[in-house]
Amino acid sequence: MFTINLQSREPIYEQVYNNVVRLISLGVLQPKQQLPPVRQLATQLSVNPNTVSKAYKALEQDGIIYSVVGKGSFVAPQLNAVSGKKLEALDKIEQSVAEAKNLGIEKNEVLKIVDKIY
Repeated sequence: MFTINLQSREPIYEQVYNNVVRLISLGVLQPKQQLPPVRQLATQLSVNPNTVSKAYKALEQDGIIYSVVGKGSFVAPQLNAVSGKKLEALDKIEQSVAEAKNLGIEKNEVLKIVDKIY
């Protein structure tokens, strides 16, 4: 389910974060469903457990998951397909804007496009 690209410029914890968001938006992970334990996922991905922990903490801060002491991390119950699609759309926007910046596109050009759409 989870995949990371070790050659990507995107930090591994962000890739884990984005994987969870993607899986929620696709309906693979359902509200209140338990996520893999940090150590198990770290072993599966061959990364440091602190990296997975950092991703889970960011997901929790954003209200996408919640933790229960002694039981693990779970998908937030209020998330639904629409929320998942919104998260996926925001992720795509972030990636596109980062790519535009790397290509030298000015911020005001991006903002003009956003203003035009809205």
